Amino acid sequence: MVLKVKDVKNIIEKHVPLNLKEDYDNVGFMIGDLESEVSSILIALDCTLEVIDEAINLGANLIITHHPLLFIKPQSITTETLQGRKIIKLIKNDINLYSSHTNLDKVRGGLNDIISEILGYNEWEIIEIDKSQENKDLYGIGRIITLNNTITLKELCNNIKNFLQISKLRYAGKENMIINKIAIINGSGESYFKKCKELGADCIITGDTSYHYVSDYLEEGIGIIDAGHFETEWPALKLAAKKLQEKIREIGADNNVIISKMCKSPYKFI
Repeated sequence: MVLKVKDVKNIIEKHVPLNLKEDYDNVGFMIGDLESEVSSILIALDCTLEVIDEAINLGANLIITHHPLLFIKPQSITTETLQGRKIIKLIKNDINLYSSHTNLDKVRGGLNDIISEILGYNEWEIIEIDKSQENKDLYGIGRIITLNNTITLKELCNNIKNFLQISKLRYAGKENMIINKIAIINGSGESYFKKCKELGADCIITGDTSYHYVSDYLEEGIGIIDAGHFETEWPALKLAAKKLQEKIREIGADNNVIISKMCKSPYKFI
């Protein structure tokens, strides 16, 4: 069958509804023509200029990202801004753009669930339940896990490094701290630290932590593991991309979902 952009949009939104997004967020179809035929699909965490060039070189005319390019409404679209240059380049090259952000984090089978599974956990509760939904226990930000067997902070750090295939991470707390309950929030999770504490978390795994938050919660006796924003989302998004590929095959289309090779963390360690 001929796969159109609107078909991909419908597949995604059947499983990841737009109304699950946080109020501050902007998700869905961002740029392009819903009636255009899809050549192939490129998956990336961010719509960077490198990712756009990659799509051009691959002949992919649909980019799907986790982080929305149009997160902040532009006052103008010109080559004088980075956002403007990206938008213009996408349009000039007939490349469509779709983003699934906090709605993909919240949904069952979404990034929160996938990253928890990657880290070796299969049973959890939701940290911040989305009360706007009928089935409130199905949707929300963050996952909290009560361990069957306790683990030390050092052991947990080593497990995370192995599961995420990273060589370094930041942590706060004594290495021999005993962990009974873990909170996991992919990406940036500081705004949920208070809720994690209320739920009895001994340790919070997330990214993008800042000095004062970590210092304060460490004084409260909670260990913090900052494995990185990119590192706690990209592995999960790649697995979500495989699910999308399966759904596309199920409707009889043979278009390929391609994992970006240009998608990378802006940070380097020395």
